[in-house]
Amino acid sequence: MTDIVIYHNPDCGTSRNTLAMIRNSGIEPHVVEYLKTPPSRTMLEQLIERAGISPRALLRQKGTPYAELGLDDDSLADTALVDAMITHPVLINRPLVVSPLGVKLCRPSEAVLDLLPVQQRGAFTKEDGQKVVDADGNRIDGAA
Repeated sequence: MTDIVIYHNPDCGTSRNTLAMIRNSGIEPHVVEYLKTPPSRTMLEQLIERAGISPRALLRQKGTPYAELGLDDDSLADTALVDAMITHPVLINRPLVVSPLGVKLCRPSEAVLDLLPVQQRGAFTKEDGQKVVDADGNRIDGAA
């Protein structure tokens, strides 16, 4: 069994599609609803580092207190951005996926296919109707 963790928000279509693609590969991931169970500061910093992104790249703007907190200030240090995400987990963009192949912010959702050690078991169509995997489990050209 492959150990995959998804930092998930069930209200987010991208997150739901990502989770469904993981399951379509036959893997049942460990699902962390990060708004209910936020990562510790140490874990968040490790996820950011392992994903090879900056804290700013993980910040979510839409539907968050991003503007009210002045997080658009480019002079803010990374520690201040991480502080904000710890205080307001809704600022953590999603979904973050951890697999033996790496850590990635899976936006668009089909980016998760790069992290799965096994092929999809069948066709997959996202909630919006976009086909990303064919009946043979292969990524469709043009799907990120």
